[in-house]
Amino acid sequence: MTFEPERFAYDLVRHASDAIIYADADGIIRFWNDAATRIFGFAAAEAIGQSLDIIIPENLRQRHWDGYRATMRSGQTRYGAGDLLAVPALRKDGARISVEFTILPFGGEDGRMTGIAAILRDVTRRFEEMKARRAQLTRRRDP
Repeated sequence: MTFEPERFAYDLVRHASDAIIYADADGIIRFWNDAATRIFGFAAAEAIGQSLDIIIPENLRQRHWDGYRATMRSGQTRYGAGDLLAVPALRKDGARISVEFTILPFGGEDGRMTGIAAILRDVTRRFEEMKARRAQLTRRRDP
């Protein structure tokens, strides 16, 4: 049996336990893996071709798009390679969840940006547990 790097890469991305999403330069979803479906509730067929707005809470959209457009224009992101970002996100059912993610900008041979891939993990349970611990500590300090 021979090793097939293209098949390996495709299967790795498709079946990774973290969500992997790729959006083009306009912020339109072009790739949505199995974990993205599990985390966000949208089937790939529902998400592909849609704006990233389907998973961005409305109150964060302006800030998101300002940064996204700046990255597409400049080819630079203020987040370095491997920086872990934490933000709220939306599920299909409207529930807000907490996600941590890294991004990887993609550029064409001409140097122009073509899109961004994000690798996301649902950390809602951990976020809620930390919030509850902080509240508990605050109550203990404030008799």
